[in-house]
Amino acid sequence: MKVSREQAAANRERVLDTAARLYRENGFGGIGVADIMKAAGLTHGGFYGQFGSKDELMAQAGERALTEARERWERLLEDVPGDPFAAVAAAYLSPLHRDTPGAGCAIAALGPELARQSPPVRHAFTEGFRSLLELLAGLLPGRSKAARRDKALAAYAAMVGAVVLARMVDDAALSDEILRAVAASLPKGAAVEP
Repeated sequence: MKVSREQAAANRERVLDTAARLYRENGFGGIGVADIMKAAGLTHGGFYGQFGSKDELMAQAGERALTEARERWERLLEDVPGDPFAAVAAAYLSPLHRDTPGAGCAIAALGPELARQSPPVRHAFTEGFRSLLELLAGLLPGRSKAARRDKALAAYAAMVGAVVLARMVDDAALSDEILRAVAASLPKGAAVEP
């Protein structure tokens, strides 16, 4: 049975949303195409009508997740009086973000795996990272664009590393301590309450 263009487009969106979530929850190697298609409510055979390869799906799911991250940050910033960077850092370094990788930052969830992925997958994540970095740099003080970018690079690297470590340890108190310590080290000491 042939599906309409509209239904095919809706199916593709559902697959991308599902893959973006499941890759963040399970890692690239922890979930297969068949499982993603099943979770999206579609057959495995429908995959190749939508995507040329698993790498294409991984790249596009990464783009989706990082675009959504930027949109979340932008929505957060709409309602923030005072220090916008502190608001982003507090949300990023929160127990909620740590405890929900499927809805969180794809870089923190998948970063260690990305170095071993294909060039198209790495490129998609690189572009998403650049977009988020640009947003962060615009929130930080500095005499020049280069100085703000350097601060943003250091802050983002610290935040990603903190979430990776906080998720890795099996000691809840240590996990909270990691988030608090990194938050306190960031520009203007973005406070985080566990």
